[in-house]
Amino acid sequence: MINTELCDMLGIKYPLIQAGMGPYSTNRLAAAAANAGALGIISTSGFSYLRRPNVEKDPGLSDLARTLTDGKGGTWYEQMKRAFYRVKDATRDAGGIFGINTMVAAEMSGLAREVIRAVIEVRDEDPEMKERLRVIVTSAGDPLPWTDIIKPSGLKWLHVVPSVRHATRSERAGVDVIIASGQEGGGHVAWEPVHTIVLLPAIVAAVDTPVVGAGGFGSGASLAAALALGAVGVQMGTRFLTTKESDFPEIHKDYIVRGSERDTQVARGFVGPLRWVKNEAAIELAQLTVSKAPGLYLGQPDDMSTVAPEVMAKENEGFDALFRSNGPKALMPAGEVAGIIDDIPSVGELVEKIMKEAEEIVRGLPASFIRD
Repeated sequence: MINTELCDMLGIKYPLIQAGMGPYSTNRLAAAAANAGALGIISTSGFSYLRRPNVEKDPGLSDLARTLTDGKGGTWYEQMKRAFYRVKDATRDAGGIFGINTMVAAEMSGLAREVIRAVIEVRDEDPEMKERLRVIVTSAGDPLPWTDIIKPSGLKWLHVVPSVRHATRSERAGVDVIIASGQEGGGHVAWEPVHTIVLLPAIVAAVDTPVVGAGGFGSGASLAAALALGAVGVQMGTRFLTTKESDFPEIHKDYIVRGSERDTQVARGFVGPLRWVKNEAAIELAQLTVSKAPGLYLGQPDDMSTVAPEVMAKENEGFDALFRSNGPKALMPAGEVAGIIDDIPSVGELVEKIMKEAEEIVRGLPASFIRD
């Protein structure tokens, strides 16, 4: 069986991380991943929608809210904490290990602070939670300002980076694991299009902190490749999204299964570039990006105070269409790995298939290529 430093550090069976993806919940998905021996991650970005007034009266947002909550009411903060407890309860029999993710970009820093506070509170309230909710994954921002908040919590801290410079800064911040995320990934990607095959070994060579690969992973062969490049595991988003237990809508999964490796599109998003399923909405957003925010394609970052409001309005329109299952008008995050996804298995089936394939490849490599 393949066992790496990541497994020993986090107490997981397999060196696989299920990425926390929004805006939908990943509550059911996180539980299924944890029960299958991977690290399950509860997405928290969707809870930002529950902070909107009258969310229960909006037909689209009310559907989203049902994936995030248990229907018992309360503030968004109380509902988020109850989501953590539901995952704990769903993973009790298997003793699954899980965590949460949060974006720490300036635009999301207020929500991130509340998320971290909630995680610390539930771990202090419940010894079993402290034993199994072990991880926080941060992304889309500078980790250094968060050191004094996260390090004393006792959580294992993973931070997602798109470059060597960001990796060395993460090491300075004291993160426990660096996630090197290449341009192939779905959802948020970097302003500079550096791809995983270059990024991952470059970061491994630059830091002493363990490194996980992300962006383009979805098979046993890609896990074996990541290990060969020096990683201690992989994080997968799109591949886990397209499973039976995934909390995401069927229309999103179907688009991914039907797509090829060329059927994704990078365009401007909430906190920077995002990779979407290439459909009518994504193409329109890309065209708007070219005319209103061309710096995205030139590696010139902007922010919420400078990006054209028409771009943000188009993104909100696309998410509203997703909540209403309007496929052509919906904006659906997905990575290039969509091109190798042609089924919707259970999480357990997926994990076992990936690990079996990776082990067969790793065991077979010396006999295949090394000649005395």
